Amino acid sequence: MNPTLSRPVSIFTEGSPNPNSMKFVVNFELVPSGLSFDYASAGDALIDGKASPLTVALFGFDFVRRVFIAGNFITITKDDETDWDEVIFEVKFFLKEYFGAQKPVFAQRTMDTNTTKLEVDSETVQKIKAVLDQYIKPAVESDGGAISFYSFDEPSGTVKVLLQGSCSGCPSSTLTLKAGIENLLTRLVPEVKLVEAEGV
Repeated sequence: MNPTLSRPVSIFTEGSPNPNSMKFVVNFELVPSGLSFDYASAGDALIDGKASPLTVALFGFDFVRRVFIAGNFITITKDDETDWDEVIFEVKFFLKEYFGAQKPVFAQRTMDTNTTKLEVDSETVQKIKAVLDQYIKPAVESDGGAISFYSFDEPSGTVKVLLQGSCSGCPSSTLTLKAGIENLLTRLVPEVKLVEAEGV
């Protein structure tokens, strides 16, 4: 049992640049800092290393198309036909009941798997991650999304990043990637020449 879930549950919502995505913010941490989980289907939430009973339950709503969990928020992306005004209170009530009953967000093996991964990065990759963490992540997370380092190809200077949550499939994410993220990374890390999104 997670002791942080025994406190009263409060949830508030924030819109995002993607009109189909809504950010549900809770008053406690769901995921340790630096971790995030993106689910495009209920099947994703059954995969070893990503297993999440909460996500499986959220896909029980027929309008849910994607679930993203990071920090103290869940970003839910709906279908085009459903209006948020019609379903937002239903989702908030469901989440409040779920957390109030202290049901698990993740299977224990998911946390065990993801908190023990250790990586040794090159100096350039360390610099890239530092820029992402300090300058880019906070802005992206405030919009209900997340960005994480995927890979760096030294010969071409190409950085690949993962855009998740409300950023996934958002019309403005490509513009954000080129105008904001690429601009900042190429300026602060001279080894970087190009930034591309992976899996968007």
